[in-house]
Amino acid sequence: MRFYTDQHRYYCGIDLHARTMYACVLDGSGEIVAQRNLRTDPAMFLEFLAPFRPDVVVAVECIFTWYWLADLCADEGISFVLGHALYMKAIHGGKAKNDRIDAHKIATLLRGGMLPRAYVYPREMRATRDLLRRRLYLTRLRGLLLAHIQNTNHQYNLPPIPAKLHYPSNRVGFLARFEDPSVHKNMEADMTLIAGLERTIRDLELYIARQAKRQQSDLFHRLRSIPGIGKILALTILYEVQDIRRFERVQEFASYCRLIRCAKESAGKRKGSSGKKIGNVHLKWAFSEAAALFLRANPAGQRYLAKLTKKHGKGKALSILAHKIGRTAYYIMTHKRNFDMNKFLAA
Repeated sequence: MRFYTDQHRYYCGIDLHARTMYACVLDGSGEIVAQRNLRTDPAMFLEFLAPFRPDVVVAVECIFTWYWLADLCADEGISFVLGHALYMKAIHGGKAKNDRIDAHKIATLLRGGMLPRAYVYPREMRATRDLLRRRLYLTRLRGLLLAHIQNTNHQYNLPPIPAKLHYPSNRVGFLARFEDPSVHKNMEADMTLIAGLERTIRDLELYIARQAKRQQSDLFHRLRSIPGIGKILALTILYEVQDIRRFERVQEFASYCRLIRCAKESAGKRKGSSGKKIGNVHLKWAFSEAAALFLRANPAGQRYLAKLTKKHGKGKALSILAHKIGRTAYYIMTHKRNFDMNKFLAA
């Protein structure tokens, strides 16, 4: 957990929503000097903040509407802090809760150096990252439609599907097995949606790959040198990390990727673990997928997993492998070197 500790003359906390925001400004002694409910209008916000510039810092909780406010503050030279939503427990712990109270608490945490920080992703790569996340959503939606077809086939106890429907060539004549007109129409709707999603996904992948080669070509190809990391996983790691230098140690990177368990201890006694949902879920998915794909056509990797399985069990062995691949990706991006299987297995 990282806190914002820089000192300013004024501290502005904002409870931000889609159409409105409540802003509260404190001075150095903690007194409220201004507070107002505003529309999410840049001109209105700058007018409200004008008496306190240039030495003012703005803080907002990390929700889906923070992009425009961060960009506005960057353009105007105003210090901006993004609060980590899961760490900001003080906002949700009061007896009463409303926009005015929340804005005041954010400003108080900011002034006291106790505001937990989230990473303000730069605008240059942000849109491409969101496009990559959208592609993942569409891919999962395609998987749900394929699963629905399989389930319907089982519902009517029809013969097993002879070939994988992931490939368009295997879908030719498939609908003929459903004799009921309503079931046939249901499956036809799934097939139509799957075909449309596949066209969209292909276009997105082509566009994102071009963007990656233009923005971070070297790291993109170095990550792909790791067995199991292909084009999509390399893109996901690149755009979710953005700048590996923001992680001073590999342990911080592994924690951000949700590859380790955080212990809960008190008085020398361990009481389990916590914080499983704090970190980047997309990186967790990427390295978990990479661990499974790492074993394909890789006898050395399979022997290594068997060794881990014998000691820890299959589930934990895969988690250890994902953690090891995550650490390897960190050093590849830090030192800008390609993957070395001998070093990977010897470490």
